[in-house]
Amino acid sequence: MTEPQAHTLAIAGVDLVYDVRGPLPPTDGRPPLLMIGQPMTAEGFDALAPLFPDRTVVTYDPRGLGRSIRSDGRSDHTPQRQAADLHLLIEALDAGPVDVFASSGGAVTALELVATHPGDVVTLVAHEPPINAVLPDATAAERARAAFYDAYQSNGTGAGMAAFIAMTSWQGEFTDAYFAQPTPDPAMFGLSTDDDGNRDDPLLSQNSWAITDYVPDANVLTAAPTRIVIAVGEESAGTYTARTALGTAALLGQEAVVFPSHHGGFLGGEYGYAGKPEEFAARLRDVLDGR
Repeated sequence: MTEPQAHTLAIAGVDLVYDVRGPLPPTDGRPPLLMIGQPMTAEGFDALAPLFPDRTVVTYDPRGLGRSIRSDGRSDHTPQRQAADLHLLIEALDAGPVDVFASSGGAVTALELVATHPGDVVTLVAHEPPINAVLPDATAAERARAAFYDAYQSNGTGAGMAAFIAMTSWQGEFTDAYFAQPTPDPAMFGLSTDDDGNRDDPLLSQNSWAITDYVPDANVLTAAPTRIVIAVGEESAGTYTARTALGTAALLGQEAVVFPSHHGGFLGGEYGYAGKPEEFAARLRDVLDGR
């Protein structure tokens, strides 16, 4: 596998840093494979990307995250702005439309990219997009999101992350039983109980709420020439992001395709969240090839 080569794309409000593994344009005639996450940066694909040595793989740090330093004076992360950035990145690659594997909030960005620039993407595999609007209990999901935000604001990162884990591991709809639970103790998850004073974490603050508030336009997406595949982890069953994946698939008139492992199934231990990257890559390859 070719070592990643870092590049910087200077666009309005940000120096967007991206990495390319392999030749541009690709020598085998296949489109580049773009892997994106949110709020995850390029390093989150360090286990997955090398498993595609025959493809030109592109990863990037979204605006305001990791190496992509923003100068627009904003701290919010919206699918619309990130999709516009990706459109410019795809243009800069100058290799035609791309295949996209998109995870979590990155999957929401990718859906917006297809909606606004459908000619940019050949195949999109959108893995567990966290979209509240597709849930029958959307209002309760917003309440659960507000609860982990409140915990973060009151007691810091450990408390916020503990409440976030409680939300994302809950089975089924967010019922009265969910909200009747005691506030989770960070120590139960091996998290610090100290407050580091940070309140701008992209996951725990309100900076990324536009992602879970996103409302996909089914008519626009199904009319696009892009082949869209909604993916769900087999170990995610019943959890928030599995339910949003199934809801998004249903909105688009399809069934979600099952992938190995969980929400972070492609991770090799990054973020303390190991998955099954080899199995995941094999499934992704089959799906991209239409098998």
